[in-house]
This record gives sequence, structure tokens and C-alpha cells, in this order.
Amino acid sequence: MEKLIACCGLDCSTCDARIATIADDDVLRAQTAEKWKAQHGAVGILPEMINCTGCREEGVKFSHCAECEIRNCVQSKGFDTCADCEKLEDCALTVDLHKFVPEALENLKSLN
Repeated sequence: MEKLIACCGLDCSTCDARIATIADDDVLRAQTAEKWKAQHGAVGILPEMINCTGCREEGVKFSHCAECEIRNCVQSKGFDTCADCEKLEDCALTVDLHKFVPEALENLKSLN
């Protein structure tokens, strides 16, 4: 499977929300909503909210995308991803994500 690297470096091709959207899989939407509620303490996530084609792809986006500071920063600078930024490894917006998901940083480095 080809990677779809998000602005922050996460691989959208492996995201359950994207997989559920592409496959129109309501069971996976429900499972993803429950998983994300537990992981993020976001009790308001409902299965019908689990729709996204990917951060940088055309189509529907998960509601968080509109308020994602990393995505908004990348777009405001006219970049494709954080890989285009000189602060890639020292950015205050991405440092926690890249500590928690180091493969996201590696994905970004692989783009250069």
C-alpha cells in the first residue's frame, strides 16, 4: 500500500477513518469512534463523524482537520507538509506528536 503522508507526517493510508470512508464501512466507523473516544477522551465522537479521505487529499475531512494547528500552519506557509519547513525537527507544534509517533517524523524525512 502506498503511503499518503499527512502534513504532520502521519500516514493517512493506514488511518481507520480513511479506510472506513473509502470502503463505506459503517462497522469500522463505529469501531473507530469508540477507539478514538477511549484514546482521546472525546466522548462526542459519533460513527457518522468518521469520514475522511486524508489530510492532503481531495474530499471530506474529519472535523479535527479544520482546527488542526499543524495542518493550518503548513497551509498558511504554502507548504505541502512539515518536511518543507526548516524547523522540522525543532517545531513546538509537532514535537509531542513526533515523540509519540516517531514514524511520522521518519515519513517526513523520507520526502526530502
